[in-house]
Amino acid sequence: MIENRKKTKTVNVGGIKIGGSEIVSVQSMTKTKTQDIDATVAQIRQLKAAGCDIVRSAVPDEEAALALKDIIPQINIPLVADIHFNYRLALIALEAGVNKIRINPGNIGKRERVEKVLKACKERNVPIRIGVNSGSIEKNILKKYGHPSAEGMVESALYHVAICEEFGFNDIVISLKATDVQMMIEAYRLISSKIDYPLHLGVTEAGPGNIGMIKSAVGIGTLLAEGIGDTIRVSLTSDPADEIKAGLEILKSLNMREAGIKLVSCPTCGRIQTNMIPIVNEVQERIQGINKNLVVAIMGCAVNGPGEAREADLGIACGKDEGLFFKKGESIGKVSSDKIVDRIMEEIEKFEE
Repeated sequence: MIENRKKTKTVNVGGIKIGGSEIVSVQSMTKTKTQDIDATVAQIRQLKAAGCDIVRSAVPDEEAALALKDIIPQINIPLVADIHFNYRLALIALEAGVNKIRINPGNIGKRERVEKVLKACKERNVPIRIGVNSGSIEKNILKKYGHPSAEGMVESALYHVAICEEFGFNDIVISLKATDVQMMIEAYRLISSKIDYPLHLGVTEAGPGNIGMIKSAVGIGTLLAEGIGDTIRVSLTSDPADEIKAGLEILKSLNMREAGIKLVSCPTCGRIQTNMIPIVNEVQERIQGINKNLVVAIMGCAVNGPGEAREADLGIACGKDEGLFFKKGESIGKVSSDKIVDRIMEEIEKFEE
């Protein structure tokens, strides 16, 4: 665990608590048209099965907002309505029973509109996420700094926070997302020094596949290691379930999550005598969704293999066309290479934590 983690205010999102000493939650966003109720429900269920804690759906118009009342009874995960500018959509979403609203109070117009949204949220104990992106900073702030910057993002967020606080509303989560990883890191560091509201971490528009995962791991991982951050989303141009897998791996790498199997494998080199890469890939695929808390190590040679395999709960040191198995540091026999994956899964199934 991160011992220097900043203790922030705790916010309750449909039973999932963000901030304080609560575990860092993992979020994603549906990529369906929200008004397509069946498709949206199916994707939310997919995300829940992948380990998602909180899911968000876009609400760009009234049709999408009205669909929420049919979506919510069919899911068992907190749902966030993502709304921009139109306060009426926020009111419809709240009436439907959403668990959080993503909206910036300064963007919804007259004072009475802001008051209506905050009053409706307060009555239902529904928090608001103030979300500032580097590409959507207010024009006056952008003019002040000349270009998107960490300082400008923080100023924008604090402007929206001040509006909420003016109305006595402080059930707030804040995000400061940028496509530039360094700017994102600087923005979160700066706002963390100024407020105690929980922070939602993310690199926005991080990109596809491995590119987006790497950028997100650097940005989110750096901040989490410094004790900053209470909930995360890895934004990928990909299946949203990939966002959950990446987010959980970031947390597991920092020992901030124990759920699921931690897979350790060597990078391979000229010493290996077993075709290890397909073995690792198949194991990685087959352990998805298994919630046993154990470390599985697949090592490729006699140099580091036996030693590191012994350190894992379940370890395999691959030799010439075979694998030597270890369980809790004790050797439990060999199998041929073509039987390694099945033996791993068999040992995982009967492993007692």
